Amino acid sequence: MTNNADALRLLPAQLTAPIDLDSLGFTTTDDLEPFLGILGQDRAVEALQFGVAMHRSGYNVFVMGEPGTGRFSYVMRYLKAEAKRQITPQDCLYVNNFDEPREPWALNLSPGTASGLLEDINKLIDNLLATFPAVFEHPAFQQKKSAIDRGFNQRYDRAIDSVERKALEKNIAVYRDAQNIAFTPMKDGKALDEAEFAQLPEDVRERFHVDIATLEEVLNEALSSLPQWKRESSNQLRELNEQTITDAIKPILEPLLEQYSGNEAVCDYLNLVRQNLLKTVVELLVDERALEPRPEAYKKQLLTEQYCPSLIVGHADTGGAPVVHEPHPSYDNLFGRIEYSSEQGALITSYRHIRPGALHRANGGYLVLEAEKLLGEPFVWDALKRALQSRQLKMESPWADMGRLTTVTLTPEVIPLAVKVIIIGSRHLYYTLQDLDPDFQEMFRVLVDFDEDLPRTPESIESMAQLLKTRTSEEGIAPLTAAAVARVMTHSARLAEHQKRLSARISDIFQLVAEADFTRQLAGDPLIDTAHIERALQAKEARTGRVSARIREDMLSGVILIDTDGAEVGKCNGLTVLEVGDSVFGVPARISATVYPGGSGIVDIEREVELGQPIHSKGVMILTGYLGSRYAQHFPLEISASIALEQSYGYVDGDSASLGEVCALMSALSRTPLKQGFAITGSINQFGEVQAVGGVNEKIEGFFRLCLARGLTGTQGAIIPRANIPNLMLDQSVLDAVEAGMFNIYAVSQVDQAMGLLAGEETGIADDSGHYPEGTINARVVGRLREIAELQRDDESGSNEAEVSKPASRT
Repeated sequence: MTNNADALRLLPAQLTAPIDLDSLGFTTTDDLEPFLGILGQDRAVEALQFGVAMHRSGYNVFVMGEPGTGRFSYVMRYLKAEAKRQITPQDCLYVNNFDEPREPWALNLSPGTASGLLEDINKLIDNLLATFPAVFEHPAFQQKKSAIDRGFNQRYDRAIDSVERKALEKNIAVYRDAQNIAFTPMKDGKALDEAEFAQLPEDVRERFHVDIATLEEVLNEALSSLPQWKRESSNQLRELNEQTITDAIKPILEPLLEQYSGNEAVCDYLNLVRQNLLKTVVELLVDERALEPRPEAYKKQLLTEQYCPSLIVGHADTGGAPVVHEPHPSYDNLFGRIEYSSEQGALITSYRHIRPGALHRANGGYLVLEAEKLLGEPFVWDALKRALQSRQLKMESPWADMGRLTTVTLTPEVIPLAVKVIIIGSRHLYYTLQDLDPDFQEMFRVLVDFDEDLPRTPESIESMAQLLKTRTSEEGIAPLTAAAVARVMTHSARLAEHQKRLSARISDIFQLVAEADFTRQLAGDPLIDTAHIERALQAKEARTGRVSARIREDMLSGVILIDTDGAEVGKCNGLTVLEVGDSVFGVPARISATVYPGGSGIVDIEREVELGQPIHSKGVMILTGYLGSRYAQHFPLEISASIALEQSYGYVDGDSASLGEVCALMSALSRTPLKQGFAITGSINQFGEVQAVGGVNEKIEGFFRLCLARGLTGTQGAIIPRANIPNLMLDQSVLDAVEAGMFNIYAVSQVDQAMGLLAGEETGIADDSGHYPEGTINARVVGRLREIAELQRDDESGSNEAEVSKPASRT
């Protein structure tokens, strides 16, 4: 067995892959050129270039990958560079619809000219305030107005005079004031009062009554045309006002019409303003019926609310296409909103209360959104799809369709939408949207896939070193020595869990460098060296290592039962990985198995109590297939066995414990003690082949630290799949212990190899007939399974005989 163990034992050189300092070719990062591209993402770069250049409908972009790979920063940098070479979209404003104020119009202007139009309208308003009501106080206007009033009064006076002459002929006086016309009898040229009139003879009084009734009819006939005179006078006055207003605003508006003659929509709006001013000037600026004159500021505010456009989007004329990132893609932030103000207890709004959203600002360019935030907002995803499909930006409240909007709102004119949306999200979200949303694939046809790691080549190492130089220069961090860069690369390979790859999670690398720079500052050193990198790694492990340290203390005190020496039947140490926040660490766990006669099969206790997740349960079920195909070819597999991951009180997932579980089960069947100084991890298939697992570095280091705390004996070690050798990037403390022969790491490819290491003896190889040498572990396993099968068969035979001999019952 010793020779077999030696063949499986890994050499120290196989446990890591350090960077060759001589191959770097520089002393510090100051010797390097800056790196401005994206590291090792050629596929993603080509896909993004295609997606940005493809201007057909539906070719929006989904950027897929894990956070920290530089996906967001590269996308923004590339889009801004491309946008500078593209046409700047037009400015957009909303203006008042004088016929239907609830439906404001949209105006488009050349880039950079919207602010100029706003200034021109503000000047127009100032000029109106300066012109009115002063123009109506001009002598020429007052003369024309007086002439109109005089014409009306002359008609009125002539009619009254004719009535008055007839009244005098009958000794009746006519009295008139502002409101009424009255008739009074006279005697001797003097008007009579009521007492004097009462003393007149009755026939005289009766004659006066008849004459006054006749005069009233004459008066009514004379004034029958009074309404017509009033209309004609009002019309003349209105025409005078309109002509006066038209003449007054002509020198104000004509320069604007000439200035914007190239924009038909603006000219149409200015002409509508001209028409509306005929009414507004009279009502607002010339109305003399108000008890108190309105302040100038109040008048200006009213004119501004009515005529000044509401700016939606304004661009610099040389800015190129817009690139907008919306970090909080709520419905209002994306599609805009209509604000309200309270007036006498009622909510009111106008076109001036329209507020743009990210889609307005990005129209004609690019909109960058984060998938997790986008899908977490109500109504947004469906509304975004509708906008992209219709190519229209419609501003509406999502609550209107639900009947929750009870106040008067606006329906602004729809704006044509031409925007390319770039969504950044995880792989899980991308595939989920593909499966659940049939529209997603039609609208996001370009996938930009950012790898999580990149090949470890001289070119990629040089590029990463240049990237470190660029970032340290930008953020004012001290340069790194070549040794420090090599240590950072080694850590990157560990993050990638592969000796021939580097992690593409650049943010984690920059975080390490920043923390190392902090330790450098404390030490007062000019350059970041290896010692600073090591201290930064140790400091982070200390900050996040409370849980792992507490678990190790429980193992050392015996609260958690884990042996690191001796031998036990049906027990072995498995290797697991726990993730707590951003801390990932390995924890050994005892695997136990018991066997007894019965037909229950292999029972996964974790699954029975609903702690075992599907992949773990799958690994246990594979054991049945392996045992049946390997040992039960000549008799039925009749077995009852229980397997458990001891002292696990949370959910268990993954199949990396299946190699340890099958060894514990074989130990229980053959009654062979297993060495507790070993810990094992690996997945198996139904043919007993050992398959690779994840987190192998953390698993080995977790068991090593427990052995180190108890004292290394030289007989302890970890057993891993041979397929995991390229994933080994172990801590220096483990490497030193292996180099000194105080700790061992073995790589296996078959279950028998792992069982032989744990048991310390040969498992046995079957001959051509399928029999194992007497006394070997496999032979004892077959013997025990055969024995259980025969016991089960004897029990079934006894049950059948009892059934036959049972007397028939009587009815």
